Amino acid sequence: MIELQNLSAGYPGREVLHGVTLTFHPGRVLALVGPNGCGKSTLLRAAAGLLSVSGGQILLDSAPLETYTPKEIARRVAFLPQSRPVPSITASRMVLHGRFPHLGYPRRCRAKDHRAAEQALAQVGGTDLSHRMVPELSGGQRQKVYLAMALAQDTATILMDEPTTYLDVGCQLEVMTLARRLAGQGRAVILVLHDLCLAMQAVDEIALLAEGRLVSLGEPEELFAAGILDRVFGVALGRVNTPDGWRYYYQ
Repeated sequence: MIELQNLSAGYPGREVLHGVTLTFHPGRVLALVGPNGCGKSTLLRAAAGLLSVSGGQILLDSAPLETYTPKEIARRVAFLPQSRPVPSITASRMVLHGRFPHLGYPRRCRAKDHRAAEQALAQVGGTDLSHRMVPELSGGQRQKVYLAMALAQDTATILMDEPTTYLDVGCQLEVMTLARRLAGQGRAVILVLHDLCLAMQAVDEIALLAEGRLVSLGEPEELFAAGILDRVFGVALGRVNTPDGWRYYYQ
């Protein structure tokens, strides 16, 4: 479990997050939402140990994050950034990169690592991509491969920065279904999402950021009832009750 305690973080000469306190609970899907530049991606990068902290602290399984080595963090936390390099290798080889934190030296993948990679590709519906070269894939297909790489890492916490980017509506819903399945396995799943309606429909909890601060945290229905989403985003959000639960839309 990851706990952010009064966290401030950012980049040299520019603090982006200011005093954020937030816990990533196992078995829950949490969406980070907010206007562009509010600190969502910075928060994920800090939680993954990729940014220096200027104030407060981050606890990983009750111990300060800085007491772990990068490899120890990678065994506990998988991070899928917004964009990644596109190496000239097959999709299956790319997914195997997710197994590197579990390998000794020299890095030699074992049979169980190959099985884990195959299973991860299957989970995202990418088995047919296995032998294709990553540069030849569409943006949506590449995103599936990157998702599979994060799953192959087999961590208790999964951080995804805009995982639905480049995906059509059907694939976006598949990603959210996958997120819920992973949470059902007891993992903490945290996603940065720009589609507010998708977030409202598919997650357990929403953390609303604005200007580097956490301004609200709660279940989607709670934030809707408070009207704070409308104020922060400058939109009018409506909803309709369906047999499958609330569905949200922009009015």
